[in-house]
Amino acid sequence: MAGQDSLLRKYLVVAAVVTAYWVISISLVFINKYLLSSQDVKLDAPFFVTWFQCVVTVLFLFLIDGFSRLFPRLFAFSPMKIDKKISREVLPLSVVFVLMISMNNLCLQYVGVSFYYIGRSLTTVFNVIMSYLILREYTSVKAIICCIVIIVGFAMGVDQESVTGSLSIPGVVFGVLASLFTSLNAIYTKKVLPSVDQNIWKLTLYNNFNAVFLFLPLMLFNGEFARIPVFPKVLDPYFWGLMMLGGLFGLGIGYVTGLQIQVTSPLTHNISGTAKAAAQTVVAVMWYHEFKTALWWISNAVVLIGSGLYTWVRGREMKEQHERTPGPQYELLPTTARGERSQKDSDSEATSSV
Repeated sequence: MAGQDSLLRKYLVVAAVVTAYWVISISLVFINKYLLSSQDVKLDAPFFVTWFQCVVTVLFLFLIDGFSRLFPRLFAFSPMKIDKKISREVLPLSVVFVLMISMNNLCLQYVGVSFYYIGRSLTTVFNVIMSYLILREYTSVKAIICCIVIIVGFAMGVDQESVTGSLSIPGVVFGVLASLFTSLNAIYTKKVLPSVDQNIWKLTLYNNFNAVFLFLPLMLFNGEFARIPVFPKVLDPYFWGLMMLGGLFGLGIGYVTGLQIQVTSPLTHNISGTAKAAAQTVVAVMWYHEFKTALWWISNAVVLIGSGLYTWVRGREMKEQHERTPGPQYELLPTTARGERSQKDSDSEATSSV
């Protein structure tokens, strides 16, 4: 009986964590969409929105650190501090990180939430390409076939988006660039993690701290410093509440992603992410009362199937590789939301939300 109760509790924990991941991830996309291109907000300042979320992330990491110092028995957290040397070592990754989240948000600004997943679906393909070009890691024929399936689904999706009259060329371009920089972010993260003692929270701190300064010239170049003071909702508590909520969800997605991997596995996490993307697409179509053709839905299914098969194939291959050569094995896996990236170790799992 005790064993059954323990198993039930385990299932309940898994269900709660997966639900939290879905809710936070989907909510973050809808919040950012509202802030970036809503007719109610009308704030053409994508870099400012992302900059503010980075500021919120840094402040809350220090707040959590302070809380853990006051109540060490109740809450354990890695000490947060800024070291100039480490900050410089992380800087190349931070540049890629800024480009990644900028392209993500610019894509979301120009395309609908329903197309957002398709628009950024080439991340897995770029992971394979960049892993070979930078890390000289080879990919199996089966995994490459899965990538071809994803490319076919992406092309179908772009074509059907034009059929419905909602295609945005800048949105597609930003989506492809977002996929590229997301894959580069995963690769550079793998290289930089030793500088922060493999601590994902420290890496999140340094990435967002550097990003706070890196976004300033982008905001200046885009003319956002002139727009913000005359923004009609600059004193609106509801607007700033959503901005704060977006920052908190951006930080929270990192925690729930890591928690989901911890209570399940990296493979299950990516299957959950793929299913979440499908649910997000359906919710967006219903929420915005959009009409989509049958081929449009098929294109989404093709991308989801290709992504799911790639995750399964690479999981099987890494398991076989681990059995042949025991030791840490890492895998660059697909990303979602603000830039989640999971990295698998055969003995322990770590994840980063950036």
